This record gives sequence, structure tokens and C-alpha cells, in this order.
Amino acid sequence: MSVARQVVVEADGGSRGNPGPAGYGAVVIDPATGEPLAETAEYIGVATNNVAEYRGLIAGLTAAKALFPDAGEALRVHVRMDSKLVVEQMSGRWKIKHPDMKPLAARAAAILPPSSVTYEWIPRAQNKHADRLANEAMDAGRDGRQWEASSSTAALDTPSARTPGTPSPVQGPPGDQAAGAARARAALAAARGTAAPAADALFSLAEEPAESGGEPAESGGEPTDAHPAPQQSAGAPQTGWGAAPDLGAPATLVLLRHGETALTPEKRFSGSGGTDPELSAVGRGQAERAAEHFAALGTVQEIISSPLRRCRETAVAVAARLGLDVRIDESLRETDFGAWEGLTFGEVRERYGDDLTAWLASPDTAPTGGGESFAEVAERIAAARDRLVARYAGRTVLLVTHVTPIKTFVRLALGAPPEALFRMELSAASISTVAYYGDGNASVRLLNDTSHLR
Repeated sequence: MSVARQVVVEADGGSRGNPGPAGYGAVVIDPATGEPLAETAEYIGVATNNVAEYRGLIAGLTAAKALFPDAGEALRVHVRMDSKLVVEQMSGRWKIKHPDMKPLAARAAAILPPSSVTYEWIPRAQNKHADRLANEAMDAGRDGRQWEASSSTAALDTPSARTPGTPSPVQGPPGDQAAGAARARAALAAARGTAAPAADALFSLAEEPAESGGEPAESGGEPTDAHPAPQQSAGAPQTGWGAAPDLGAPATLVLLRHGETALTPEKRFSGSGGTDPELSAVGRGQAERAAEHFAALGTVQEIISSPLRRCRETAVAVAARLGLDVRIDESLRETDFGAWEGLTFGEVRERYGDDLTAWLASPDTAPTGGGESFAEVAERIAAARDRLVARYAGRTVLLVTHVTPIKTFVRLALGAPPEALFRMELSAASISTVAYYGDGNASVRLLNDTSHLR
């Protein structure tokens, strides 16, 4: 009988442009000592973040198998990545629809028996070794060469695996309030000198429909806007949240819906597959008032916009007042409403009644003519959220986007079911805000604020 071998694989990938010059990195770690057993990285040319992340996973699993070629099914690999998309898809909780992802996921799944590999999401800060390898690979590509292990410094100051006997901390994606509440309860239990409940008892991952790509439905006893205070002085009685560590400043996403277009007051479907209308005169005035509001607040540090014209025009108006640049993020685009683009709800009911009924009943149903389902939007927004929260920790970022993306950010933060999308009102040029803390908690601070327009 083969002796069981256990290793940890940490993998990452990145793209400077998404798509843009991309690379990946992966490290195989001895879980007993935390020592790296193998490193690999590669510049892969122009690709997306997701492709680079999958390539990193494939390289890490291949390196682990190469270290123990005779272990067979006795090899156990625990993969740790900060890509929620890859972890959820490879764990089987999200279906894989993107044509570029399917063959990569199949390659990764074929390297080792599925029963030999487990997956864990970790915050970006805990994936520094692989992240540095990926950046070394991209730097090498920028200089017209490939990464070489002999010149790597990624292993410096990046302790990775935990020592035996140290329990795995409860983890969750940014915005997963159940995981955050679980860690807070564990900290409180430790302060009282009692054993913290096992991770599985603290929260459960009740999956959404397999194709949703959204966050698992979350549970947890603490309110989502409660956050631990700094530790009390030695000897003071521990009450409430007082025993948990200071979480620092959150990543704050300020969600601004674009101003009106000619289609807005007529309540016509206007997504990413339509005519891409410009702002109307009313919409331009709304954008200017939003700009005045943010200039008076003085809190916005970055501006990111959907690629659609109405958002870009709104974002530019704000950026001009704040002296900031606007970065375009394709993930923030509106849903593609297919054949319904430009129609009113009543017109869709009249022409495509059965399709509309099915769409209202299931987030997995796409609009007529090959549009985008709400489940697909949720997967896109969840991946964008994880990326933005990791990049802008402690900062305030203005996202100029659309009705469905904003409602989806809020829904995921609340752990609400997909049908919650139909129970939110979002006016043109309205402001909503979600803050994401270091423990994984999300706090919805504002929804559909239009006070700046009055």
C-alpha cells in the first residue's frame, strides 16, 4: 500500500489589462514545515485574469504530481487560491459556461483523481508567494524573456502553509458575511477560554442553483453591519464584539447608476446588446449633480466605469470635478437582454410571454434570442467584486454602472436570494454603497439614494 503524501498547492494568475500581458505562478508546499518544494511560473502572452488563474492551477497540480510520480491515488493535494471563480468551479458548486474556461478546467481535473484534490478560497494577502511568482513572470514577459527559477525571489518573506495541529481558519470570499461572523464567534470563544465550534458548525454553504455562479446563500447569527471593535485592555471583561481584532478600513464600493437616457423614462430594456444610447439632457444634468455631490464629500479615490456610453459619460462628468481618471471595466456592463432590447415590459409580455414568464421564475433563464441570464451576471459580478475588493482594500472606489450589476452587488452582500433583484428600486443617477471588511463581512450602507438630485 502506498504511503499517503500530502502537499499544499498555492496558485495565482494575473493580466495587466484583462485581457493583456498575462502570467501565472504556483508553488508546492510541504504542509508539515511550510517549506516550498517546487515553484513554477510562466509568461503566457495576452490573456484574461481567469485564463491565467486556471493556467496557474494546472501548473501547480502538474508540479505536485511530478514530485511524487509513484504516489498514485495516495497523493493528497490541497489547493489554495484567491480566485473565487476557479475554486467554486473546480469544487463543482458553479457550472462552467465560458468557452475559454471549459478546456482549462478539464485539463486541471484530469491531472489527478478528483478525490485526491480539495480546494480552499483564501484572501489575496495569504497568497503572496504565488502572486509574486505570477508578477515575476509578467515582468519577465515585459522584458522579452521567460521566468527563470534561479532568479526568483518570490519565496522571501512569504511563509505559506500552516504547521500541523494549527486549525485552518474559517475562510470565505470578500463579502461573505457568514464566514466573517464565524471568525468573530471563534475569537470570542477563544477570549472566554472555551473551544470555538468547528468550522462546519459555524456556517453552512447552501448552494444556489448550480449554474448561478453567485455566492452561496449565507447564514450567520450576527447582523451584517456589526464589526469587531479594537481589543479591550488586559483584564477588562470581554463583552459583545470587544474581543475581536481591529479590522481596519474597509474597501468601500460606491455604486452610481448612470444618468437618464431617452429610454429610461419609458422604462425600456436597455442592456449591453442594444443601441448603447447616450445621456439625455436630463441625464447630463443628473451626472453634473452627482459630480458636485462627490466633490463636496471628497471621499472617492478611484473611478471605474462600465464600457457602455451612458456610464462613461456619467463617470467623465464626476472625474472632471474630482481630477481623477476613469478606468473601464468590462465586468460592470449591463445584462444583455437579447431580443428584448429597446422594448417595454408590456411589449415583451405581448411578443414573448412564455419566455418572460420563465425569465421571471428562474435566474438561470436568459431573455429571448441569446441574452444573458441573471445567474451569469451574478457570476460575473462576484468575480469582479472579489478582484476589486482585493485591489482596493482600505480605499473608496466609485463604480459607475447599471441597474442589474448594482442590485447584484447588494444582493450578494446581503446573502439574499436571486428573486431579491425584483424587489429593489434603483433610480437613474442613484447612489448605493457596500463596504467590505477584512474578515469577509459586507455592510450595505446605502441603497438608491437620490438626495443629491433634489
